[in-house]
Amino acid sequence: MPTRMSRGGFRNLRFVVLASLLILVIYKLSTGRVVAPDPLSQQPWEPDVQSTTGGVGETKKSQQDLDVQTTINVSQSIDSYNRANATFITLARNSDLWDLVESIRNVEDRFNDKYHYDWVFLNEEEFSDEFKEITSAFVSGQTHYGLIPEQHWGFPDWIDKDKAAETRENMKHIIYGDSISYRHMCRYESGFFWRHPLMNNYKYYWRVEPGVRLFCDIDYDLFKYMEQEKYRYGFTVSLYEYHDTVPTLWDTTKEFLENNPQYVANDPLLDFVSDDGGETFNLCHFWSNFEVADMDFWRDDAYREYFDYLDKTGGFFYERWGDAPVHSIAASLFLNRTEIHHFEDVGYMHSPYTNCPTEESERIRLRCTCRADDNFSWRGYSCTPKYYKVNNFPPPKGWTKQADDDVLRYLADS
Repeated sequence: MPTRMSRGGFRNLRFVVLASLLILVIYKLSTGRVVAPDPLSQQPWEPDVQSTTGGVGETKKSQQDLDVQTTINVSQSIDSYNRANATFITLARNSDLWDLVESIRNVEDRFNDKYHYDWVFLNEEEFSDEFKEITSAFVSGQTHYGLIPEQHWGFPDWIDKDKAAETRENMKHIIYGDSISYRHMCRYESGFFWRHPLMNNYKYYWRVEPGVRLFCDIDYDLFKYMEQEKYRYGFTVSLYEYHDTVPTLWDTTKEFLENNPQYVANDPLLDFVSDDGGETFNLCHFWSNFEVADMDFWRDDAYREYFDYLDKTGGFFYERWGDAPVHSIAASLFLNRTEIHHFEDVGYMHSPYTNCPTEESERIRLRCTCRADDNFSWRGYSCTPKYYKVNNFPPPKGWTKQADDDVLRYLADS
């Protein structure tokens, strides 16, 4: 005679049945390869991995295929950016390689890894394979390597070499005063770099030298800013030139202007380079180791004829005319003052001078690693206070904490 199952036994049987059903479902799910994705594991920039079926069996995209696809997507994003027609430009020798690599890495980290502008390297000798290989590995844009023509790096036919040698002997007490190569460099930077065939492809340039540093993030495109605001010359540091290197430069400039008054701009920045209406040169100039500029300015008739006039007098060799005062005088005379811009927010150093953003909040926002106390802009030997005063620009917030007493008095008279 059958016996009634106890209530406890029934519960045990129900548990066994449910457990068996659960095991069966799990088995089916696992063999059917149905796996729920983890949303946290899928980053938005990762390519979608999809399997495809064809022919005999199932195939998947290899990791190499995915890497190529990712690279293509990144490249398309870069190529879609509407860059200005611009390049970096560096004059260097093979021996400058490692100092230059530090500068390139600095510029890339702080600016160019976002925009991927090209970089042109020029040398009076052929660049080595090592130089090309290493620099191209650090530059995010295209790199170009050019040879300076012999006629642009040497003594012109009209130069008396004995007289030039005597000048160098008499200027040994001045920095680079006895250097031949420095004079070739200054002449080349003044009148020829923008004529190089590689530079013909561009309108704007940013000059970078070995050993320089950028201290702050640059969170906008300097080239596009120049283009949109119609600036033609930009600088970070300005200072006084050594008088003994340019004793006749201003008189030679006045001679040129007497014959070519049509080239003077309608509203020139004459009061930056002269304190007496153009009678004398006050020695103020923009430090050209950092300059962002429009090469069409150098290509214009005004500057071409001005440089040719200076060059014929021999001042690059019979004195020690630098490209910085030559560029600065030309910009101050042939451009309107509204076309010249101080990049106060660009933290920059070319030994021994530093431009560090004056306002503390800017230094923090741009992650600057320069010290406010090192900012040269408001020191007595800087011409930047004059640039602000003659343009009636208010100095940046916090400038009084960094200024020398002479600068405080000078700007207080504004």
